[in-house]
Amino acid sequence: MKSFNTILKRASERKGGDDSLFGMLPTSVSQQELAERDDRFYLSMMTRRIFQAGFVWKVVDAKWGGFEEVFLGFNIEDLMAVSTEEWEEKARDVRIIRHLQKVFALRHNVFYMNEVSAQYGSYGVFLAEWPEDDLIGLYGHLKKTGKRLGGMTGPYFLASVGKDCFLLTRDVVLCLQDYGLDISDNPTSKRDLQRVQQVFTDFHAETDLSYRQLSAIMAFSIGVNRI
Repeated sequence: MKSFNTILKRASERKGGDDSLFGMLPTSVSQQELAERDDRFYLSMMTRRIFQAGFVWKVVDAKWGGFEEVFLGFNIEDLMAVSTEEWEEKARDVRIIRHLQKVFALRHNVFYMNEVSAQYGSYGVFLAEWPEDDLIGLYGHLKKTGKRLGGMTGPYFLASVGKDCFLLTRDVVLCLQDYGLDISDNPTSKRDLQRVQQVFTDFHAETDLSYRQLSAIMAFSIGVNRI
């Protein structure tokens, strides 16, 4: 098993040195910042990632003003009052990308987020309190309880709102396998995910780098750097 310093050195060499490498690394926000953000922000970002999945991201970004208008500024209370017929009408609105299943995923996630917020005080508090040494548990929660948040969509959502988390991209998986971790090419089993979590937890304790930074360095160290 290689040390993380081996991975770090290789990434640094591939990216032009430590200064260049560390200048490329993403950042996360504090637990306090997560807790203070409005639920509308989280619902908007969640929906954005769902619509970007399998689609051209810049097209979604270009139309996002229309999404905000059609979906009432992502105000949860207002959206909970929308009837089934009105949701169907919204799915046909030319101001958004018309995709009935994804629009109804938003409808599901409105009630999901409201339930979580009622329990924790806000969705941001829920994210802030979730321990980073159980990120695979959070990914599983999003997949099971939310709608269309499995695969990479849930982790991308978390990263986009600033929650410190690792992204299991293809390059990161390649790095873990090269490191010596016995996991499949598509690590989705409980066994594989627990092994991945433990490695990241160990690396975090060893380096004090964030989980997000660790996964970026790992991706930079191998493959074609798809992150």
